[in-house]
Amino acid sequence: MKLEKQYDFIIVGSGIGGLSSAVVLAKNGYSVLVLEKNNQIGGALQVFSRDKCIFDTGVHYIGGLDKGENLYRMFKYLGIYDSLKLRSLDRDCFDLIRMPDGNSYPHGQGYESFTSQLIHLFPAEENAIYSFCKKLKEICAFFPLYNLEIGDGQTYYNNPEILSLGAWDYVNSITNNQTLRSILLGSGPLYAGDQQSTPLYVVALIMNSYIKGSYRLVDGGSQIAKLLVRELRKYNGEILKRKEVNSANYGDNNHITSVVCTDGTEYRAKNFISNMHPSLTIDIFGKEKFRPAYRDRVQKLENTTSSLMVYFSLKENSFPYYNYNIYDHFSYDCWNSINDNSENWPHTLYVCTPASSKSEEFAESLCIMCYMNLKDVEEWENTFNTTINPSERNAAYLKFKKDKEEQIIKRLETRYPDFRSCIKNVYSSTPLTYRDYIGTPEGSLYGIKKDFNNPIGTTINSKTRVPNLYLTGQNIIFHGILGATIGSFVTCFNFLNQIEIINKINDYEK
Repeated sequence: MKLEKQYDFIIVGSGIGGLSSAVVLAKNGYSVLVLEKNNQIGGALQVFSRDKCIFDTGVHYIGGLDKGENLYRMFKYLGIYDSLKLRSLDRDCFDLIRMPDGNSYPHGQGYESFTSQLIHLFPAEENAIYSFCKKLKEICAFFPLYNLEIGDGQTYYNNPEILSLGAWDYVNSITNNQTLRSILLGSGPLYAGDQQSTPLYVVALIMNSYIKGSYRLVDGGSQIAKLLVRELRKYNGEILKRKEVNSANYGDNNHITSVVCTDGTEYRAKNFISNMHPSLTIDIFGKEKFRPAYRDRVQKLENTTSSLMVYFSLKENSFPYYNYNIYDHFSYDCWNSINDNSENWPHTLYVCTPASSKSEEFAESLCIMCYMNLKDVEEWENTFNTTINPSERNAAYLKFKKDKEEQIIKRLETRYPDFRSCIKNVYSSTPLTYRDYIGTPEGSLYGIKKDFNNPIGTTINSKTRVPNLYLTGQNIIFHGILGATIGSFVTCFNFLNQIEIINKINDYEK
């Protein structure tokens, strides 16, 4: 088959990292093609609809969107901010941390609100609360691109010890108050907080962004993907769905010349960017093309845990809409429950009433997330089910899900005694769902686990040993919408002038 067109870039995968990279490159004059294996674009931005309710699969709220903040300016540069349907979470409480005794503690937007409310509740811990916030800001200053700066001064590159600080250890060093420890780190499901591995810098980068502007996407997060595709096409970029890349062809000097999809189609480019997990990238682009040491390191890296998601459609006007997120802990040992599937599971629930344009008083749906590992569904790990390749899992799997849904409902009833009467229907997804649709090994929530014990070993560079193959997405810097967007710029800076692009981003309102 003769291939007439050669693109400057082919990007494999249409997650936020892939789409943002595509827009940046197309905006700067390159020809770009995005190939997506699913029928729906967006990776973790995908949504689904049941009972006339829109459910997000992965994005429930976003930080850094106050005017002038980092994601605000990046979204302005990408051309999507002004068209987003956003709802600011409550300024005095964007996250509510609830303890086993039922007492609740707010995380307020803005450091003044964040500190003053906690100091009011813990007056004897004023120094610890101020120290925590000071440390968050101090660490963020070491990440220039996070702050949309050039990075001529103090950075984590020349201060790598910043990466070796453990979050749990640090918080334990500033306070002996067990409740305050649990509150400061109570939003741990945002980054799969683990006492033994989670670095303080991950907590700092993520919490700082939410303190500086937390928003929900009204009627679902897929609007981000749709708007990025609109911008991509505005700059003559292309995107094709139902195109699953399964191999690559190579020419001279180990350069990739084209990729081949499962339907036999082939696409040529000068450069290739993978928005897939690094280990999956190695499998598809050919293990033999990567140095054994790199290949072995990447494929041995531990991934963050996965989750069970339970989605409730609710009867009309039966359950209030909460304009904040709830992290509901049923154990004070809130960072030691990731791998626990005991009779007391789940130890932590993330509770969210999605923002709908239909009502701001009542919730039309409720989303629950709790930790679950792939091993909990290993009985069915050889099955595969997506919209494009549908396959029914057996009755035992459906019973497993129903049993877990019932456990979640019983947990919710301890907080909302009448909750069962509010339910219209229940739907759920397991680590297998995330593995099949998002393409992350083990259905991982946030990709490769960052480890303060081995910060360099768990760091992934956007460049690979294949000369014209690059990586983007949540594994480059850190996860989430903000992390993956920053990662996309890092990837693009291999081809574009970093100073010029950052200056253009900073031209937007501060």
